[in-house]
Amino acid sequence: MDITALLSGQLTVADGAWGTELQKLGLDQGACPEEWNVTHPDRVRQVAQSYVDAGSEVILTNTFGGNRFALAGHVPGDRVHELNKAGAALSREAAAGKALVAGSIGPSGKLLLMGDTTAEELAEAFAVQARALVEGGVEALCVESMADLEEALIAVRAAKATGVPVIASLTYDSGPEKTRTMMGVDPTQAVPKLLEAGADVVGANCGLGIENYVKVCGLIRARTDGPVWIKPNAGMPALEGGRTVYRQSVERFCSFVPQLLEAGATVLGGCCGTTPEHIRQLADSVSRRR
Repeated sequence: MDITALLSGQLTVADGAWGTELQKLGLDQGACPEEWNVTHPDRVRQVAQSYVDAGSEVILTNTFGGNRFALAGHVPGDRVHELNKAGAALSREAAAGKALVAGSIGPSGKLLLMGDTTAEELAEAFAVQARALVEGGVEALCVESMADLEEALIAVRAAKATGVPVIASLTYDSGPEKTRTMMGVDPTQAVPKLLEAGADVVGANCGLGIENYVKVCGLIRARTDGPVWIKPNAGMPALEGGRTVYRQSVERFCSFVPQLLEAGATVLGGCCGTTPEHIRQLADSVSRRR
């Protein structure tokens, strides 16, 4: 798999969850996953490796909360460059040429609408993170789990300025049909703006579960002829012994793969609660479809 194949719309298998997998390896709930890129690199590399072994053709990096706003509550000082570059390098090592690596860029946790920060401050924060990820060796950047379209557009532009391809993935889980972002934007509104901002791939991740994303995927496909990225959660979260768990079975999750492919998805993976076994069976489904 190379980046040209993914960008041309070839069916591609992405990875699964990172946070829930790191928690299985000892990461405390509420702790900073990105700090593990330097304190527990072997465990971070283990997660990346597990997805490569399961058949992922593109894996992300342990940098979802790697912007300065998200890191501020966890680690002292300015460690954005250090933690992002380290996260990129770990995924590159695990990929070992067998999979592409896309640097994960998640939300800031700040609301532009509420005046928590400015567009200029967000742009700079995402630019610093994106540059560090590219320096660490990623082949693409993935702006993911965005609920605010304006923030997503700022992040996409910052990522695009690095010169690598950009994936833009929003979370759609609100509205009467559960096909809108938390801010009320649906895919038919978001996709053209994301493409105009420079996104090479558009899609959806996280959300309410794979069932809901069949409809969302169709709405995304209606507004683009390019590749469509879909990474749903393994159902809805539940609290069990003080920890967040996702109970949807691998079989149930993968039973929706044919419908997602029919709806126009070209890149399929998983988000919260999905495991290497989800990806292994998903990869089998995609292989049969090919």
